[in-house]
Amino acid sequence: MQTSQPITAVLHDLAHGDKSALDRLMPYVYAELKRLAGHYLRRERSEHTLQPTALVHEAYFRLVDQAQPDYQGRAHFLGVAAHVMRQILIDHARSRSAAKRGAGQAVFSLDEFMDAPAERPAAMVMVDDALQALESHDSRKAQLIEMRFFGGMTAEESAEVLGLPVEKVRGELRIAQAWLKRELDNRNAAEN
Repeated sequence: MQTSQPITAVLHDLAHGDKSALDRLMPYVYAELKRLAGHYLRRERSEHTLQPTALVHEAYFRLVDQAQPDYQGRAHFLGVAAHVMRQILIDHARSRSAAKRGAGQAVFSLDEFMDAPAERPAAMVMVDDALQALESHDSRKAQLIEMRFFGGMTAEESAEVLGLPVEKVRGELRIAQAWLKRELDNRNAAEN
């Protein structure tokens, strides 16, 4: 791939403190970032105030403001960008449901959340809370859930980012899904 070398060089510059490198990187990854944003926003209610372009731009501003890790390649950068986009949407959902938090939350499962649009900000917040609990228990499994369900990354892409065999990624992802389902079921039972 002809663009892999420039992306690698730009990511290297970015990791070594060259903030302008992000401006040079964006033309190479903008289409993929917009695809990720569209993937996220398809799960949102139809009248959501953020559009894919706005989500990409907000992610860009947050990426510029944070310390840059030593990106291991395009897939790793996109994984970080996916995490930033998810956090933007979670922040948006938390602000929308702050007044309603804990009052009359509907019961839902991880499968329902992943298969249908998240029309209730509270559902997104509940999944995020469960994902944070998983992260404190096993950060790699939380990262795999985030990459797959929120970033739309394949097992192969996740394996590339994490430097793991694809079979291990698939196995850990199954375990992570089961853990999250149990966590959400327990939270739903505790609230009812």
